[in-house]
Amino acid sequence: MNIYSKKQKWKLGLFISAVVIVGVSLWYTNTLVSKIAQEERRKVKLWADAIQKKANLVKYTHQLFDKMQIDERKKVELWAEATRQLSQDLKDYGFVLKVVSDNTTVPVILADENGTPITSRNLDKDKENDKTYLKAQMNAMRAFQEPIEINIYKGQKNYLYYKDSKLFSELKNTMDDLIKSFISEVAVNSASVPVIYTDSTKTNVLAYGNVDSLKIIDVAYLKSTLAEMASQNQPIEVEFGDGSKSFIFYQESMLLTQLKYYPYVMFGIIGLFLLVAYLLFSTARRVEQNQVWVGMAKETAHQLGTPLSSLIAWLEYLKSKGLDIETSSEIEKDVKRLETITERFSKIGSVPKLDYVDLVKVLEDSVAYMKSRTSKHVAFTIHSGNQHEVMAQLNVPLFEWVIENLIRNAVDAMNGNGSITITLADQTQFVYIDVTDTGKGIPKSKYKTVFEPGYTTKQRGWGLGLSLTKRIIENYHSGKIFVKSSEADKGTTFRIVLNK
Repeated sequence: MNIYSKKQKWKLGLFISAVVIVGVSLWYTNTLVSKIAQEERRKVKLWADAIQKKANLVKYTHQLFDKMQIDERKKVELWAEATRQLSQDLKDYGFVLKVVSDNTTVPVILADENGTPITSRNLDKDKENDKTYLKAQMNAMRAFQEPIEINIYKGQKNYLYYKDSKLFSELKNTMDDLIKSFISEVAVNSASVPVIYTDSTKTNVLAYGNVDSLKIIDVAYLKSTLAEMASQNQPIEVEFGDGSKSFIFYQESMLLTQLKYYPYVMFGIIGLFLLVAYLLFSTARRVEQNQVWVGMAKETAHQLGTPLSSLIAWLEYLKSKGLDIETSSEIEKDVKRLETITERFSKIGSVPKLDYVDLVKVLEDSVAYMKSRTSKHVAFTIHSGNQHEVMAQLNVPLFEWVIENLIRNAVDAMNGNGSITITLADQTQFVYIDVTDTGKGIPKSKYKTVFEPGYTTKQRGWGLGLSLTKRIIENYHSGKIFVKSSEADKGTTFRIVLNK
């Protein structure tokens, strides 16, 4: 098993472990959230029930006050009838006088048809004889209720002015305070429930709580919010006994809504954290790899320098001893090749100089060198589209290294028997170089994997050739290299894209 396969298995194992951990955390958190949500719903239900019961209590109290007001009206009418009868010739005044004297609560003023006060009862005792005070009280009573007309004798009339008793007025104020308290309790509730209190038309807002005050004035927002609330919970109908109705719309609290989405937010945060951590570690790993690459390349160049100098000296010595020209020429080619390789390694890690060169010639030179050092059963072909010169920015030693690596891999894939075709296409902005072999092919799932450091199909391979090729093309030439196509047992095409 090569190092890349091991790394892939480790990644898969770590990923599965992370998924299991996140899944368990999400399940446990979701369980807790569900319990809290149930408790929140229970609180909202209790609040709704309490509001409904209090609305019923307010309605009952209002009806009770209405009955009390009717009773007080009857008392005044009875008092008026007693007053009328006292003015007539009666044989027994006892009962009538008792009715008149029993009125100890309702403020009344008896006046003649000219509006002159005759007598009063249950008013300020210190001002009973103050005509101005009595006149003012009569005007206030007339505003409250029309006076009761009393026929006295032969067309003579008196008028009885009255108003609610002090006790009833206090009870009515208490009732008003109770209604205000009820509305306030609806709007500002301990359950933190978003609530809107409307009139019978369900369009005019009387009060609201836990709702955005800036949005509530928007008719469209109000309509959609009321519809959403009604879909969640049946509106509470409120009737205070005066015939008019109002409605309380409410929905789940903001806390409950947030709890619903909390597990997913947490999952997103964990995922984002893992992604950032992965990116940081990957960046650190790539930087470390680059440092290792640079250090290894420069050390290799340094180690090759000493024996290379020695070889050059020995070649000159052999020439002086009469070495035949053909042999010395081949040795000299290999020595120059070693110089080129040393130069290549020395350039790793530094910014290479790019020159405008003829790409056709560079390809021909690279193929010529590899052809003489490859099996005769491998056929090489270069197609340049009848163009004798294609100019591009290249660092020749590094680019030749790329072509040689691709050719060497192609020869290995064909087991030293087949054909290698290099196709050159010159476009307006780009130059495309396709290197095609007739080897065993690459599975589609491995198109990107082949460029990873350590990936190899050879028992003695290091898996560095294509990785180095990718670095040279993309980092030093700002180009691209990828597997264009591949088919099992028919061959593979690598494409290089260079920016002109």
